[in-house]
Amino acid sequence: MTRAPTATALPDDHAARRGLWLGALGVVIFALTFPMTRLAVGPSEAPQLPPAFVTAGRAAGAGLLSLVYLGITGAPRPTRRELPALLLSALGTVIGFPLGIALALREVPAMHAAVVTGVLPLATAAVAAWALRQRASTGFWACALLGCALVLTFAWQQGGGALSMADGWLLLAVASAAGGYVAGARVAAERPAEQVISWVLALSLPLTAPLAWAWWPTEPASTAAWGGFAYVTLFSMWLGFFAWYRGLALGGTLRVSQVQLLQPFLALLFAVPVLGERLEPATLGFALAVLGVVVLGRRLPVRSAARAGR
Repeated sequence: MTRAPTATALPDDHAARRGLWLGALGVVIFALTFPMTRLAVGPSEAPQLPPAFVTAGRAAGAGLLSLVYLGITGAPRPTRRELPALLLSALGTVIGFPLGIALALREVPAMHAAVVTGVLPLATAAVAAWALRQRASTGFWACALLGCALVLTFAWQQGGGALSMADGWLLLAVASAAGGYVAGARVAAERPAEQVISWVLALSLPLTAPLAWAWWPTEPASTAAWGGFAYVTLFSMWLGFFAWYRGLALGGTLRVSQVQLLQPFLALLFAVPVLGERLEPATLGFALAVLGVVVLGRRLPVRSAARAGR
């Protein structure tokens, strides 16, 4: 049986391009998470589904779908070596990130959450550099920092020079997702990405299913709220990772993670038709600037630690 390359191996040009496109598809799917979560939980003045239920319920629903998928495809069980990374991915992507954004989006608009979490690509790259022993050029890091600075500047301007209390939850979500993404990408280098997220969700079921049942909403919610919940269950929590983990594994975690710099601006665009939030003209200017940084950054060298030491 041929073994897939490890997450620290250098991708060839074809794999890198494919990984970039798959990563971009995952980002588009994830960008809708913010407006859909806002629909699900509702604002503080008109609450819908409880944030705790949205967190556990979306993971439990996706976990049940994962069990069906794993059974139909006959996917092999995780090895003892894979289990720590799968559990770490579950901690970050199943619990930490969804809970952080659900709590925050009860208090702030989707646009605010989108721009604050724009630091996620840099956080993911930093975790990848430490955990996967990947090394990038100074120019690559300069591009990552510039993109992060653009996102933070936009967030600061939109916030009127101040950050809300919900920003703490959003930053916790960023830290959780960065660790979860890198852990999942390590396993996705050795087995199909769809198996990785499915096993992450299946292993989480003993925790998420009872919590979803315990936190089932006692007050009625709107059809739109349940629609938002359905989206984050099927797409944000499950299908989006099919593309995202495979993209990270094929294109390199450091490089592909920078595509996520575009996620806040896509979320801003989606918030207009979904939530009716107003799109300011400055958003398009920042989006184009970030896009230029991402295109430049992906052209700069990324090396594994082994090759960097030669």
